[in-house]
Amino acid sequence: MSAQPRRALTGVPAHAWAACACSEGADRGVIVFLASNLGAAETFAEETAQLLRWLNGSAPTARTLTEADAAVPAFEADCDLLGVLSLLRHGGHDARRPLLIACTPGSLTRRAPAPEAAARAELVVRKGEKLALRDFAKRLAEDFGYAHEALCEQPGEYALRGGILDVYPLNAQMPVRIDLFGDTVESLRPFDPATQRSEGEVDGLVICAPRDDTGSAPEAPFFRHLPADALIVSVDRCHEDVLCAELTSAKLDELVLEETDDAPAGCAASALESTPAESLLIGTAADDAESRAGLLKAAASLAKDGRPCLLAGDTDGSVDRLAADVAAAKIRGFAPRVLHGRFGGGVVIAPGRLPGLLKEGLLLLTERELFGRRKRPLAVLPRRRTAVRAAVGRALDFGELADGDALVHATQGVCLFRGIRAHTHEGRAEDFVGLEFAGGSMLHLPVRESHLLTRYVGIGRAQPKLSKLGGGGWEKSRKAAEKATADLAAQLLAMQAARSTKPGIAHPKDADNPWMGEFERSFPHRETPDQAKAIAEVKADMERAAPMDRLVSGDVGFGKTEVALRAAFKCVLGGRQVAILAPTTVLAQQHFESFRERLARWPVSVELLSGYRTARQKADVRARAEAGAVDVVVGTHALLSDGTRFGKLGLVIIDEEHRFGVRHKEKLKQLRAEVDVLAMSATPIPRTLYLALVGARDLSVIETPPRERLPIRTVVRSYDEKLVRDAVKAELARGGQVFYLHNRVETIRAVAERLAALLPKARVVVGHGQMPAGELEAVMAAFVAGEYDVLVCTTIIETGLDIPNCNTLIIEGADRFGLAQLYQLRGRVGRFNRQAYAYLFLHRHAALVGTARRRLSAIRQHNQLGAGFRVAMRDLELRGAGNILGAAQSGHVATVGFDLYCQLLRRSVAKLRGDRGAVVDRCEVRLDFVDHTQAVLGGEESASGEADVPLLTATLPSDWLPETRLRIEAFRRIALAPDVAEVGEVRGSLKDRYGKLPAEAEALLALAEIRCLAEEKGVVSVTTEGAVLRCLSAAAGRAPEPVLVGNRFPRLTVREPLRKLKEIRGFLSRLPAPEAR
Repeated sequence: MSAQPRRALTGVPAHAWAACACSEGADRGVIVFLASNLGAAETFAEETAQLLRWLNGSAPTARTLTEADAAVPAFEADCDLLGVLSLLRHGGHDARRPLLIACTPGSLTRRAPAPEAAARAELVVRKGEKLALRDFAKRLAEDFGYAHEALCEQPGEYALRGGILDVYPLNAQMPVRIDLFGDTVESLRPFDPATQRSEGEVDGLVICAPRDDTGSAPEAPFFRHLPADALIVSVDRCHEDVLCAELTSAKLDELVLEETDDAPAGCAASALESTPAESLLIGTAADDAESRAGLLKAAASLAKDGRPCLLAGDTDGSVDRLAADVAAAKIRGFAPRVLHGRFGGGVVIAPGRLPGLLKEGLLLLTERELFGRRKRPLAVLPRRRTAVRAAVGRALDFGELADGDALVHATQGVCLFRGIRAHTHEGRAEDFVGLEFAGGSMLHLPVRESHLLTRYVGIGRAQPKLSKLGGGGWEKSRKAAEKATADLAAQLLAMQAARSTKPGIAHPKDADNPWMGEFERSFPHRETPDQAKAIAEVKADMERAAPMDRLVSGDVGFGKTEVALRAAFKCVLGGRQVAILAPTTVLAQQHFESFRERLARWPVSVELLSGYRTARQKADVRARAEAGAVDVVVGTHALLSDGTRFGKLGLVIIDEEHRFGVRHKEKLKQLRAEVDVLAMSATPIPRTLYLALVGARDLSVIETPPRERLPIRTVVRSYDEKLVRDAVKAELARGGQVFYLHNRVETIRAVAERLAALLPKARVVVGHGQMPAGELEAVMAAFVAGEYDVLVCTTIIETGLDIPNCNTLIIEGADRFGLAQLYQLRGRVGRFNRQAYAYLFLHRHAALVGTARRRLSAIRQHNQLGAGFRVAMRDLELRGAGNILGAAQSGHVATVGFDLYCQLLRRSVAKLRGDRGAVVDRCEVRLDFVDHTQAVLGGEESASGEADVPLLTATLPSDWLPETRLRIEAFRRIALAPDVAEVGEVRGSLKDRYGKLPAEAEALLALAEIRCLAEEKGVVSVTTEGAVLRCLSAAAGRAPEPVLVGNRFPRLTVREPLRKLKEIRGFLSRLPAPEAR
């Protein structure tokens, strides 16, 4: 096969790239999308994949090929490379299942293992094959360099448990669980590294070895691995890049798309005649329903020649609305396909202009033309899954504890953590948590009882006074604190009582207005479970007559704004006004634009009241707000001034609540007694957090990240100009933007000039809070529009700015910021599916000591997604609980610790509320035929003295779950399970992760189910003595009473231990509910 000349199409606008690639590549198994940056290449690949799926009926697989730079570590780039090579070798891609590769000239020509070397450096496992598991694991470790870990969470790791091997191949998107039956592979199940739960099955698995970077292995450019029939589609004049010079000798088919009418040198060129679909809108309004009807008529006229006609909506709501518009238009013979797709814009191509699949032409209309939406969502190509660990029992994670940390034992008091060690107890080794009390007394707590421990947070940073083991002082302190909490609970609930006595606003239910459902379907993303729960809780609060007071604590970029949008729209549909309060003019402006864009399709008026408006404009907005003529007003502190009044205010939304001062809080406190209040914050201030924790204020926590979100990579080091240059260059190379934070207005211009000299090609602009309002607004609007690459700014970016294309943050003098502020600043990047980077540079010659060191350590520790709520707790630990409670309560906090104090206060609040479900007494389960320390079933004499009744072991055996941290996590989950359903969830998780449950684990779960069922029935004690079952129930306000059958305790009729457990459970399930007794 001789080298083919490059072919070129001229006059191809960006919106027509995907159509050209689809038409030319419809019969190819591999298509490569070559652009100047990865962002453009990924968008190009995603749009082409959508057209191939719709017009060719194919099922494309899209991947990104990266290269190592300051933004992409070499290990990650190698994983991307191995993943694509694996798909090329084993994917079996053809025209029905094409592989689409998004890349840049650098990644297309990067060095890769030669084809013969790549074939030797891989293992293939298939379902039904024989596999020597131990030998296989040994080869993974010794020949492939994979790390043996307790949990398989990152590429290049494996975990071996019995007949189950978890492995995360370097070339895979997620880890796979290999489950054997004997020596036969029974199943291959990909699983989520965060939850460790399986997600379906696959028939085969390829495991690649790491790249050999010693230089001894043969290498070749990546494009040498492409099959002979692959098509390379090049845009942005990438074919002229010096890196692509080698491509001419590769005998690969290349298509160059040129926006101008000039034919590229060395290409056989032909012109494409196409027009942007926006040309059909000339003379009409872009987002009006009538203009859409006119647009559909124009489309119907063009489609008469037989060309395919596609209408693409970004969201389910858009698709529903378009389908309704097409049906309402009733145009004879016009039946366009209405589909869910994301495009930058539409295109009109006449028949005969393109060879291949689209020889009959194409008419594509998108959100841009149909609804006037200008911003295309960023491409979402498949990403490698990473572990986002959610701690069980948020207050305590044994992986973070250090020797000497202060803890609180629920029944013994304040102590110090002294490690976890194995001790021989009654003939077997068991892990115990070492706890040191006053006088050096030691208590060894079995790990199965670790749920009794919480972290100690006191008033200051001083070491707490340790409790005396076995003394009565702790019980006295606990009772005194409990009595004090009852008094404080009454005070906390006084304001709630005042609010509940006033008639509130009961907003209409969703079913009362079909617009609510349509608005929710217009959300361009899928709600996460926590986000959906928060939305449901807010709606339920709004539909009740009592005023709402809810805090939504969600990490930056996790969807708090969407919760606010739905609450606001619900309020407006009920005929009420909404006030949205933001701490800065920049954030208020962004909220104004976001709300106006989302609400543009409905008759909802949105106005802004901030420093960006003239005095005359402000007066006009205030007058219209007082007259009830404005539905939504977004503003800063001016909204709280005496001159601002609303005619029919129904909802106040407070964003970044932690930024408002005491005077503003008092004004908000008055509002809370009258209207619904929804507060939002990623790191709530300790007092707000505390009120929500104890239940005096409703709380919704959004901890689950959007599916494609990646944790932010955080680098802490001394200032390094070379690293700054490399980081900015790497971000710009992938089409992104950079925040550079320098928090001194006096020198910010000089810093910007230094950066411009360091990076001559970067477009640098300055923004800070002391600039005139109009100038700052123009700067921010230009940066959001992509007219600048680097924004040198002060902390004005801290609160809520949402610029998905900005994914690198550089902070000078990071040691001078507080923990919560650092977390907020870091949250300005990583708000979409791109890997984000935060560089925290220390001041030159800065001595990093004390609290600053611990803050920077904490910001790296809380690098996982959804950590904002935990950052607030950690900030509380670093500073102490302080005087957030008032002097009267501080002594009790110092004595028993903040966490236990909150538990006691939460119970007091719940009791005063009459919420019995929140104050369920923990049931004590002591069964004389169950032992938690014996290692084997049967043979031992029971405590009742009946030698022929065997003891039942209830535990998680260390030979089944050998990793101590994982065993503690499982014990805590079981012990803290609130109901039988949660125990069932734990059972399913354990079985999926560790294989068939041993009898000891089944017995432990059965005991947990008995405890949950007893608590549900109001039973506080379940004990057995031989065949006698003794249960005590505690009715509200009365002493525990025995549960009798007739005039005596019930008797167990079976002798086998497992059947006894089932009989006890059956007896408890037949008991009436507590209210009925």
